[in-house]
Amino acid sequence: MAALEPVSAQVLGGESAYNFLKLPPTPQLSALGGINISNRTNDIGVTMWNASFLRADMSGQIHASFNSMYAGIKNVALVAGHYVDSWKTNVGLGISYVDYGTIDATDPSGNMLGTLHPRDYLIRAMVSRQYETKWHYGFAMNFIQSSYGEFQSSALALDATATYYDSSRGLQAALVLKNMGAQLKSFVPGHTEQVPFDFQIGVSKRLEKAPIQFSLTAHHLHQFDIRYNDTTFNNDNGFEPANSNNHFTFDKIFRHFVIATQIYIGDYLEVSLGYNHLRRQELNIGNSGNGLNGFSVEVGALFKKIQIRYARAYYQNNTAYNQFGLNLSLNKYFGLSKFGERIGW
Repeated sequence: MAALEPVSAQVLGGESAYNFLKLPPTPQLSALGGINISNRTNDIGVTMWNASFLRADMSGQIHASFNSMYAGIKNVALVAGHYVDSWKTNVGLGISYVDYGTIDATDPSGNMLGTLHPRDYLIRAMVSRQYETKWHYGFAMNFIQSSYGEFQSSALALDATATYYDSSRGLQAALVLKNMGAQLKSFVPGHTEQVPFDFQIGVSKRLEKAPIQFSLTAHHLHQFDIRYNDTTFNNDNGFEPANSNNHFTFDKIFRHFVIATQIYIGDYLEVSLGYNHLRRQELNIGNSGNGLNGFSVEVGALFKKIQIRYARAYYQNNTAYNQFGLNLSLNKYFGLSKFGERIGW
């Protein structure tokens, strides 16, 4: 591959390195619109987004998820947790790995130089503690590594999280400062890329007389306009400028929100639905029909010793990716956990 020259340009739409960190690593997060920090469940996989969800009753729980994406790209995530009684502290470890397969390496003229096996991975160490009865707080240290042939980069980033949980009102709220960090090694010497920082606030409400919960999550609150507005690309391809309609301000605001709901059918079955407006708008193709783009759905079967979840998220018209996840409780096999019981309200 030809060497890259360092360049500097205006950041468009929050552009940064390590954008695989924005991919939801577990089925439940995928189904809830791709971003959710307030939906407190007994799925340890959601701690990959909010470390303060890690609780003592998740001790001994292991999560594994498998995501089949386009062009043979695969994403695998593993999460495990343990409660340290002497410290009154929950600890957890998470790994997310994205494998892009094998691709051809060429020079600018198209001459074959060999093959590449690009990949990204995240190693996440988490701690959380309870404060009084309704608060949990947590921190996660993320080691991030990307390797694309001769170009390799790494970074460290910290998440700081807090969650409020009022069981009497079925109310949950959370705040996450995500990916506060910097590169240890840049892809090109002398050219530093950004880590994708995000400031998120979320709230979830369980209805008192119906087995339904609603969630609203606001993301990228540190930046008002998060639309990707490449005027050169728009002009070359005949797309309208981002501010060419009367709903420009409303659209900019709504792109910050993800809405979701969960429906509980009995004690051991859940259905999750989500809508991500930013995803839909970014992936819409002109004025053509875009189907269920931006929507997502999941079905989960929650047994006493195992949780099984399947999610389907739509990224283009008639195109979706599928994600499968398993949760096991090692403690349950030894009679030490209430893993299969639903969280009480």
